[in-house]
Amino acid sequence: MDLPENLVDRVLAKLQLTRRPEPTLAGLQAVYAAWCHRVPFDNISKLIHVRRQDPGVLPGDDAGDFFDGWIRYGAGGTCWSGNGALCALLTALGFDARRAVATMLVAANLPPNHGSTTVLFDGRRYLVDASILHDEPLLLGELLPPHERPPGAAPDAVSAAWNATCRMHDGRWHIRWRPLHKPEGIDCRIDQFDSEAATFRQRHEHSRGWSPFNYELHVRMNRGTSVIGTAFGQRIEIDESGVAVQSPLPVRERIRFLVEEIGIHEELAAMVPPDVPTPRPPSPAQAA
Repeated sequence: MDLPENLVDRVLAKLQLTRRPEPTLAGLQAVYAAWCHRVPFDNISKLIHVRRQDPGVLPGDDAGDFFDGWIRYGAGGTCWSGNGALCALLTALGFDARRAVATMLVAANLPPNHGSTTVLFDGRRYLVDASILHDEPLLLGELLPPHERPPGAAPDAVSAAWNATCRMHDGRWHIRWRPLHKPEGIDCRIDQFDSEAATFRQRHEHSRGWSPFNYELHVRMNRGTSVIGTAFGQRIEIDESGVAVQSPLPVRERIRFLVEEIGIHEELAAMVPPDVPTPRPPSPAQAA
């Protein structure tokens, strides 16, 4: 479903984009950079929902619902909801945005478990992932060539905190990136381009039964030239030089962290349930 124009305007205002971006490469850079620094990847709303055993539609499954929640509370979502919303926003702005299905290769022989977003320009495909938050569009094959970078996006401006690279392996693109809890890096393999919204909804709903994001708080957001967030009870920061620093984030400190460092509304932050240990998946299928 198309996003209403008044909602698009509210989203752009909260992204602090003072003018409507043109559907160009420079416009995509502006939207995606703003997203990476103002829309967190997090499982806050989903964690509250599944721990309550709420049978309703998972939070953010609809892009309008995602943006209403983000504007009101500052929370983003996990991969299916976040990338679905980003794709819907870019489409509303006139970009040729497409959903993609991928696999976070946290173990061998996993089925697809990740949703992503790409944008096409003249037959060239750029990745703009709402979970990895790599800060600038990633041309599948390399980062943006220097002659295509928008003003102010010089090659040396790419922070080692979120630097992502891609390579072709066995006929599919693999994105190397650094999750906060695995700063040594993992690969994200792109399995299917041009996925349907219905596929995202189905995979999102499938994650209700088991997901690594149903049990413990996970947050990731770009701040300046660093990445900050939390995973498995730790506050984690990867600085611009690529150094990762972890420190315990006690339950009593979580509300302060979410409110003051991530920008979550205190009402929602207070509703986040305590972590429980993540169990093994009931089958080889792992969803995000």
